[in-house]
Amino acid sequence: MILRVTEAKVCGNHSLEITFNNGVRKRVNVLPLLVGAVFEPLRDPSFFARVKVDPVVGTVVWPNEADIAPEALYELPTEQETWTGR
Repeated sequence: MILRVTEAKVCGNHSLEITFNNGVRKRVNVLPLLVGAVFEPLRDPSFFARVKVDPVVGTVVWPNEADIAPEALYELPTEQETWTGR
């Protein structure tokens, strides 16, 4: 099975909750992957929040055409949600 992202939701400045086509859902911080000129705009949380899922290729993409492969997202460690007591 080719790994694809089916859903992506912003849940922090550089964190996404990702659902994959194999049923796995995880929350990841993608900041370690934001290296290079094409990813520089994504360091701004307001631009990062403009993420979309490309339904054709199953990746996460941004308006500047930056994208991150599903395999790279899948390999990131799961981020633990912090309970704030609110």
